Amino acid sequence: FPNLTEDQRAKFDALESLYRDWNSKINVISRKDMGSFYLHHVLHSLAISKMISFSDGATVLDVGTGGGFPGIPLAILFPNVEFTLCDSIGKKIKVVEGVATSLGLKNVKWVNARVETLPQKFDYIVSRGEYLNAKLMAEYLGYTFVDSAEWLVFNYNGKVDFELSYA
Repeated sequence: FPNLTEDQRAKFDALESLYRDWNSKINVISRKDMGSFYLHHVLHSLAISKMISFSDGATVLDVGTGGGFPGIPLAILFPNVEFTLCDSIGKKIKVVEGVATSLGLKNVKWVNARVETLPQKFDYIVSRGEYLNAKLMAEYLGYTFVDSAEWLVFNYNGKVDFELSYA
């Protein structure tokens, strides 16, 4: 990601220590996996950006965000896109709130709710961990499914101008 601003670099640099601190209080990432934090969580989340670049002003819903993946890294990468991170488990949303607030992410909202209760439509839905539930819910809500082997991107009421293929 050669075009990152200094602010984006600083935010990415701060992620691991923030998550280590939160993980010591609320287990949101396997402690065995913290040694590969940037590879397994941050870069994995940012892989979405290699297939789609969200337009400025777009709205993105992260379904089943857990501790904020892929939403937090994507919000850093796309500061002019509005992200809503949704999870039905309150302690996970507490982590999202803490991390987003510490980083000063003004483009992130967090919601402790089930996705089907949200009244707003979004331009895109992304998800990592809730593959089947997110796919079924998004299709039920009228989103077009764009698939990848590792994560989901859905587009609402718009044309996706590329095709994703399995590696």
